[in-house]
Amino acid sequence: MTNNTTSNKAEAYRKQESKDEMKKQLISFGMMIAFTIIAFALVGTDVIQGSFLTILLFVLAFVQMMFQFLYFMHMKDKGHAEASGIIYGGFWVTFLVMLGLGVISWW
Repeated sequence: MTNNTTSNKAEAYRKQESKDEMKKQLISFGMMIAFTIIAFALVGTDVIQGSFLTILLFVLAFVQMMFQFLYFMHMKDKGHAEASGIIYGGFWVTFLVMLGLGVISWW
């Protein structure tokens, strides 16, 4: 009887965790769609132009990329430390290379 009760509690806990995870993924997906619509609207309507638009689009893209990594690729979960380190290290190297190229070309 005790095993059955423990099993039922564990099953209920897993169902609640799955439900919470699905809710987070749906909210994340909705926000990514909204960011995409905002980006298309900003470019299509010419409300913002020039460098500020480019920077804003990069920020929106970065936020979407983080949503992808954290919620859809489950990088926030335990057991993904090595893959996360490699990916985030690649971001850091890319950022430094782009910064270096920017400094060299505008100097």
